Amino acid sequence: MIERIYIKNHLSFSEVEVKFKKGLSVFTGVSGSGKSVFMSAIMSAFGLSDSEAKVIEADVNYQFEMQEFGIENEEINSFKMTKNNSTRYFINSQAISKKNLANIANEHIKFLSAKQINEFENERFLNIIDTLANDKEHNENLKQLRQINLTYKKIKNELEKIQNDEKQIEELKEFARFEIEKIKNINPKDGEFEELMQIKKMLSKKDKIEQAWNKAENIFEFEHSVIEALNISDIDSSFFEEAMNALRIARDELNIDELDDINVEEILDRIEDLNSIIKRYGSEKEAIVTLRKKEEELQRYENISFEKKNLQAQYSQISEQQDEICEKITNKRISLLSNLQNIINEYLNNLYMQNITLKIEPTNISEFGKDLIILTLNQTSLSKLSSGEINRLRLALIASESKITNSGNGVIILDEIDANLSGKEAMSIANVLVQISQFYQIFAISHQPQLSSKANSHFLIEKKDNLSTIKELTNQERINELARMISGEHISNEAIQFAKELLK
Repeated sequence: MIERIYIKNHLSFSEVEVKFKKGLSVFTGVSGSGKSVFMSAIMSAFGLSDSEAKVIEADVNYQFEMQEFGIENEEINSFKMTKNNSTRYFINSQAISKKNLANIANEHIKFLSAKQINEFENERFLNIIDTLANDKEHNENLKQLRQINLTYKKIKNELEKIQNDEKQIEELKEFARFEIEKIKNINPKDGEFEELMQIKKMLSKKDKIEQAWNKAENIFEFEHSVIEALNISDIDSSFFEEAMNALRIARDELNIDELDDINVEEILDRIEDLNSIIKRYGSEKEAIVTLRKKEEELQRYENISFEKKNLQAQYSQISEQQDEICEKITNKRISLLSNLQNIINEYLNNLYMQNITLKIEPTNISEFGKDLIILTLNQTSLSKLSSGEINRLRLALIASESKITNSGNGVIILDEIDANLSGKEAMSIANVLVQISQFYQIFAISHQPQLSSKANSHFLIEKKDNLSTIKELTNQERINELARMISGEHISNEAIQFAKELLK
């Protein structure tokens, strides 16, 4: 729920802070006082509307799905919009784009004014009717369908891949054989390239190395003399002897003589071959891994007919299982369809709307089954209904869903949903909203006393000297405001009395 709204420099609102409670909050006031401006400001904090405000803040008690945007939930999430040269949006002090902000907020904030039909998604209807079933066997069938459908999709994808591979199987075989032959012909060993490059380096300096060591050999002729001099001088000669031994080992490890037996051309050719392997595969090790992989691929291509036949058998079996369980689910839903239709129509009657008709048509199988619920109102599809009809239908669906599931969560924003209605019609809408407000926080602009009298919180928006203010009314102030809504600027005793009766 929204716990607090703060607005600064927004059209006629200079600075205002409002705190809200659960349930139904109604905003009233004379035309032009700023009710729609205030409601627009609330939506602006969530990227659902544009605003000229300098600052808008909203504190929301709800855990949003926003991990993918790198934002962590706090106990109370803070939404903020600021506008200087440009408009910027924040959640818990972290900047976010307007589009992403709206996507996050849409999970919790619903504005019932624009003509939208995305809330009439098939999955939502299926969830409602499945909850209405309240049947252990039906729930088990749904659970089993989800598991079977996962296996079905996996087998189907594998079979489709094989079928696609078959179309180019010979080309794939030829490519795999080419890769295998290329690597096998060179037969690389891990680390071989570096070893050969070291040998090549030694070969390029062979003559210079030999000349240098021929000169350095003289040091060994004086070795005995140096040791004798050290001993005579009572100096421990072990350090010198160790150094000379290390020098001999280093000289011998050069294996200069072995270089004479090396075929330089063969070394260079081998380096060139290995270099081509490294350029193509990254390293000798990666080439060896690719070789094994291509050999496995080739083996699979050779056995593809057997694999396809095996998958086709599995696909046929899993499809049959899926069809059988979908049939059970569909039959159960069909048996409940009239119940759901009656519940929705009961609310529609209270909202002075014509009845809807629901029917189930087959669609592509998914983890939800094979059922598509079609809704028509007086033989008119959703896409052809007016905004007013859509909004009342949305209220009826929300109310039906809350009644059936005994749950609901979010904020519903209504803009004069009771406009141009009789008192009797307005009271019916108010009663429906009261039921929904047990699960949802509702903000509603109203010009009708019936809806206003049912509010948990009644806010009056007034404008004076081009500045708008908002305050929550006390019980006596509510009576006066309801009386104004009933009789106009000149409040009669009859209007006062009627207002009191409404509040009872």
